[in-house]
Amino acid sequence: MSYAAAAASGPKQTPEQAAAPQPPRVQSSQSASTSSLVDVDTPSVRTVPSDFMEQDVKTETQAARQELEDAAERARAEASLSKKKGSGKVQKADAILTKWFSQLSDNASTALAASNLAAVVGLSAFLGYKAWGLYEHGRLGWKSVGIGAGIFAGVGVVEGIFGR
Repeated sequence: MSYAAAAASGPKQTPEQAAAPQPPRVQSSQSASTSSLVDVDTPSVRTVPSDFMEQDVKTETQAARQELEDAAERARAEASLSKKKGSGKVQKADAILTKWFSQLSDNASTALAASNLAAVVGLSAFLGYKAWGLYEHGRLGWKSVGIGAGIFAGVGVVEGIFGR
């Protein structure tokens, strides 16, 4: 049975019951008050001094913004100074590593390159074996892949730093 058939079989409504209800009417018993409106002729209206346009700082917001910019500039200057102080130590350490690698003989540098290659191949084989085991058991997910990529990135950074 359809809804229309079920509704048609029920009791009939009177025209008053079938009509939509009347919307509520607002009865205004108070008149609109204009006492809260500002009259431009009264002294309550704020005015600016005549030299307002010649002032460097015109608003409190502008003064606060200038304070923040000054503080940021001081912080940038301090950071630059500390960066210059710290960069000397980094350059000294870099020079020591460069000197050490340049003093290696040809055989020693060849051995270093071979050990780097063996380390990268060994690490790749180990991580590949572990990933295959996780895949076989259905536990290889994005977390495991991300950890493996992080290990590769770490080894790449170390190789990049020491392998110059």
